Amino acid sequence: MTQTTPAPATRHVPADLPDRIQHYIGGAFVDSVDGDTFDVLDPVSNETYLRAAAGKKADIDLAVAAARRAFTEGPWPRMLPRERSRVLHRVADIVESRDARLAELESFDSGLPITQALGQARRAAENFRFFADLIVAQSDDAYKVPGRQMNYVNRKPIGVAGLITPWNTPFMLESWKLGPALATGNTVVLKPAEFTPLSASLWAGIFEEAGLPAGVFNLVNGLGEDAGDALVKHPDVPLISFTGESSTGQLIFGNAAPFLKGLSMELGGKSPAVVFADADLEAAVDATIFGVFSLNGERCTAGSRILVERSVYDEFVERYAAQAKRVVVGYPNDPATEVGALVHPEHYDKVMSYIEIGKQEARLVAGGGRAEGFAQGNFVAPTVFADVAPDARIFQEEIFGPVVAITPFDSDEEALTLANGVRYGLAAYIWTNDLKRAHNFAQGVEAGMVWLNSNNVRDLRTPFGGVKASGLGHEGGYRSIDFYTDQQAVHITLGEVHNPTFGKSGEQH
Repeated sequence: MTQTTPAPATRHVPADLPDRIQHYIGGAFVDSVDGDTFDVLDPVSNETYLRAAAGKKADIDLAVAAARRAFTEGPWPRMLPRERSRVLHRVADIVESRDARLAELESFDSGLPITQALGQARRAAENFRFFADLIVAQSDDAYKVPGRQMNYVNRKPIGVAGLITPWNTPFMLESWKLGPALATGNTVVLKPAEFTPLSASLWAGIFEEAGLPAGVFNLVNGLGEDAGDALVKHPDVPLISFTGESSTGQLIFGNAAPFLKGLSMELGGKSPAVVFADADLEAAVDATIFGVFSLNGERCTAGSRILVERSVYDEFVERYAAQAKRVVVGYPNDPATEVGALVHPEHYDKVMSYIEIGKQEARLVAGGGRAEGFAQGNFVAPTVFADVAPDARIFQEEIFGPVVAITPFDSDEEALTLANGVRYGLAAYIWTNDLKRAHNFAQGVEAGMVWLNSNNVRDLRTPFGGVKASGLGHEGGYRSIDFYTDQQAVHITLGEVHNPTFGKSGEQH
């Protein structure tokens, strides 16, 4: 069983919680057209603490119409990049000034440990600041043939961007899409995850205060099969950026196809962490513990498969299991908490079902059930399975919780085969002090992002995205600018025009 610090006598409920959440369309908070709502649960008690407007096609239609009006008639797409940048910097200032409140609400709504939620709130501000700077520094290509031709690229915002975001670190991941979409002059309709709508509801007030024109940002809450589906199928939404699970991504891909929409999809992961015998084992244990148990294990880039060279395998498993048992499970609001409550009882049941599967497939060395001391709520003990075969379901399938599979290997070739032996390809983590091996292995692994001797530390200028079932396209830095703009090539002839002449051979005199 995991060891925990004594739980706080009472769980924390933030002051001034709303009891209902509305949509935000055309600069105004509104209920659903049909008046429908859905329950939102707090993951510690699993009790309903608010009701959110349940958007359907009619609500999406209104939001898209407002966004389209703001794009075709409003000032936002026609403002100078510096003017848009100032608004986005004000957004960042406001988010930074309210980081404690944002983290408090995010932690309560999602079950994230408060210290990690605070880091995500600050990262949200940094996302806006980054794209506010990037759009001013943006340069476009020009090509010259001296005396004959000049060619340049003219970037233009595309229109209404549909943004569909997940329930893990929702506020930060919303900022990751909102920042570049708005910086490039588009208008947006955001559909946040139904499990965690609380922090998304704060964007409207932040944008109003920062001076974003009405209609540029619109928010529709609701279920994926209702609001999300209507957004994907709307003919006036040329772009869809989606973060979520791969099966939903496949559905969106199919539904967007008849409209030939631009798609950016960051999907699931089952990322390997490969530990060679020459690695710094202490650093590797620390990083791989953090890599799968931070954010409650609810992270797409989690290193949820650890592949360990045979000669250090037993030592690694022993040290890893012992440390996993010391990971502090607690109430999300407790600063000592390292793993909080999973987001929703449905997801808790899914993770627990995988733990039961794992008990049949492999050797359980830590955790394996509900966290000790928590009779209710979605608390899972950090769980470690060893001797996991590559055809095991817990090796192949994304669990998205505090569960890790450890597998031995005997050679570099076997390690690479194991690393690439799943349908996903989002991230990979490689631990070795052999420079040549590190670079060769990194180039051989099927992953959109690779970290050498490091946990997931990202530079916002780099591309973010996966291969295989982990995604389509890349965002981050200039890749986000590329996705949210049309690149129009303009060609100018400077010298004598050399036109082939058609139709003169039979000229009448």
